[in-house]
Amino acid sequence: MYDQPRPNPAPHAMTFDQMLERVRYEGAYPTRERAAEAVHHVLAALGRQLTGDERVDLAQCLPNEAALTLAAQIADTEHLTGWGFVKDLATRTGATPATARWDTGAVLAVVTRLAGPDLLARILRRLPGGYALLFGQAELRRPEPAAA
Repeated sequence: MYDQPRPNPAPHAMTFDQMLERVRYEGAYPTRERAAEAVHHVLAALGRQLTGDERVDLAQCLPNEAALTLAAQIADTEHLTGWGFVKDLATRTGATPATARWDTGAVLAVVTRLAGPDLLARILRRLPGGYALLFGQAELRRPEPAAA
């Protein structure tokens, strides 16, 4: 029997408008439009990095418009570290790395709440190093594979 992914219900489901207001608050953005811009840019970038069941399960936790932004992306062949993610986002949006990092933190703080701890742990295991801090989590050192 195949192991089927189970829906990971969002502990605090919210509408897209509520998500924008939360991101606006987290990022101290002056307008909802600026918060929406950050949401779309960051989720598109995350959609290019995240694959597999974690991507599907995360999309299920997000409001529809946010889920569409995440899922519409074609996965990059190059897996970026957390810092590489921020630099790539800055390059694609024409922002400074500091602004891209700020946007990432504001959006992913809300995504963290929507995903819940179990799904977030799975997402962080799938992504290269450096993403935990972007999600507002402690960056624990991954065990090194034993030499043969």
